Amino acid sequence: SVSPEEQEVIAELKARDREVRRHEAAHARTGGEFAGTPHYEFTRGPDGRAYAVGGTTPIDVNPVAGNPEATIQKMQTVKRAALAPAEPSAQDRAVAASAEAEEAKARNELRQQNAAQAGAEAGRAGIASRPRAGSLVNLFA
Repeated sequence: SVSPEEQEVIAELKARDREVRRHEAAHARTGGEFAGTPHYEFTRGPDGRAYAVGGTTPIDVNPVAGNPEATIQKMQTVKRAALAPAEPSAQDRAVAASAEAEEAKARNELRQQNAAQAGAEAGRAGIASRPRAGSLVNLFA
């Protein structure tokens, strides 16, 4: 038989278990192919049952080597996954910020690739690719 105090503890553990599982499921669902299976930390309640009281969901936050466009898309997914729960934790927010920084690096890399490609194409077409006088980049100012 369970005392009223123990029933209260069990009710709190059940609520926490639901919240933890919902939180980690949101990460896993939104992270798709980049998210792993959630892992849970359990505590045993007065009724002898195990209740999830904490959890983590692994997510691949590595850039896609040599492919800034794929990296941008991946980091957008990682950020959405990190912020998917109703109440993201400090760790969730840190992962989102890290993904945002990686996305910015990939966007910069993509801009550099596009500029280099445009310069090479202009060179092949016989078009001068250096700045003209009065442009934003004046090397002789």
